[in-house]
Amino acid sequence: MWYLYGVVLIAGIANAIQPGQNAALAKGFSQPLTAGLVVGICTATTVLVVGLVSGRLAWPSSEDLTTVPWWGWFGGVFGGGIVITQLLVARQIGAGAFLGLLVTAGVVASVLLDHFGWVGFAVHPATPWRILGGVLMIGGVALVALF
Repeated sequence: MWYLYGVVLIAGIANAIQPGQNAALAKGFSQPLTAGLVVGICTATTVLVVGLVSGRLAWPSSEDLTTVPWWGWFGGVFGGGIVITQLLVARQIGAGAFLGLLVTAGVVASVLLDHFGWVGFAVHPATPWRILGGVLMIGGVALVALF
């Protein structure tokens, strides 16, 4: 199971690189949101290939579709919002500030999600240490963004 942490670290590195790639793609097109369509097609192709190769891809049954909570369908919308933000904002504020804000906002929000068990997460109380971690991240991203 330890190898999963390595996979997440690699995804984190990719998460730092992707906004620059997407912003460069957007800059190359006359309309920057066209780049979002290219990113979406590449994402869908990657998921398709990995799913087919790994055997972990199947069309959902109608029963599967009805068991998904209403809020589960918005993950793609939020993902699209992240890509649009990468396309339109990342270049202007820089990689450090962009990713720092993105990750810090995610961590602070995740403490709340965990505390209340929202959107399917198991309950993990917002202990003083977890809250302190979020506050330190806010301070850290402020330093990265300001200097």
